[in-house]
Amino acid sequence: MLALDAARGLAVIGMIAINTGPRGDDELLELLYRVPYGRASLLFVLLGGIGLSLMTRHARQQPARLPWASLLWRCALLLLGGLALQSLDHGVSVILQIYALLILFSLPLLRASGRALLLVTVLSALAGPVLWLMVQAQTDGRFDRGPVSASGSPGEIVTGIVLTGPYPLIVWGAPFVFGIWLGRQRLTDSNVSTRLILWGAVAAVGARLFSIPLVEIFGEPTSHNEWQRLVSAVAHSQMPLWLISGAGSAVFVLGVCLKIRSWSRPALSPLIFLGQMALTAYVGHLLILAFIVRPGPDTLAQGMIATAGTVLVLTVFASLWRWRFNRGPLEALLRVPKLRRTPL
Repeated sequence: MLALDAARGLAVIGMIAINTGPRGDDELLELLYRVPYGRASLLFVLLGGIGLSLMTRHARQQPARLPWASLLWRCALLLLGGLALQSLDHGVSVILQIYALLILFSLPLLRASGRALLLVTVLSALAGPVLWLMVQAQTDGRFDRGPVSASGSPGEIVTGIVLTGPYPLIVWGAPFVFGIWLGRQRLTDSNVSTRLILWGAVAAVGARLFSIPLVEIFGEPTSHNEWQRLVSAVAHSQMPLWLISGAGSAVFVLGVCLKIRSWSRPALSPLIFLGQMALTAYVGHLLILAFIVRPGPDTLAQGMIATAGTVLVLTVFASLWRWRFNRGPLEALLRVPKLRRTPL
């Protein structure tokens, strides 16, 4: 569990760096700074699937009911909270809405076999991008992949989350469902973590390299609705090779974290605490961006300072909070409130 918390903490740090910016410069230092781009969010979603699998493990192994009330409460809270947070001026596409619907649409899969989970993963990774391009072609690319906010109608919100938003469920279902499958594996087994490291590295590097000759043959796509995009491995392109490469990076990081046996050391506690309060930290960094950082940063140095300051503030807060409480403030809200009857 500490390894999963550490991986979640790394995912949060990566998303903070990318969301803080700046972007667009091709200098080597900025390219290194942007390594988490298209990878940190996939790691976050992959870990979400693992967490859901572990949360429902008892109900799956024993003849017991799934915790429907807790799962539906979590979906509603994440959806409404994500829609509300999108209205702030932080310039970030909030990921909580897709997180909510991923949980909801995965409910029928929680008792499915491992083969069924892998089949859904493959279908989402391969057929999802094709369906995404088909919708683009049918609408002449009119949908702009903009963030999903509360200003839209219910139909527009659902369509944005499932098809047209920055995190289309038909594509992002792949890492989440794969995470559900991973949550059923013996993650404490050293052989499992070794395989995660090896296969994660192969997927991360192999898919990226495979894209290079394909782009040379078929050409660089010139628009969002070009079928040439299927050979692209550009981050957040929603295409299979990017998805395989980014998910491979996430699996690699997870395997490395599982290999490390010293997460209980006090020096590593801040990262653990940050991962245990990932929802609070994620929301916190959006508030910091909206009310303190924006409209900057304008340079890489400013971005690094803003990122380091945000991570430091959130890490200190998470450490102080966890020394006093078992759950983060927003993590506690994810638990279904108990209605107690008071005697008359």
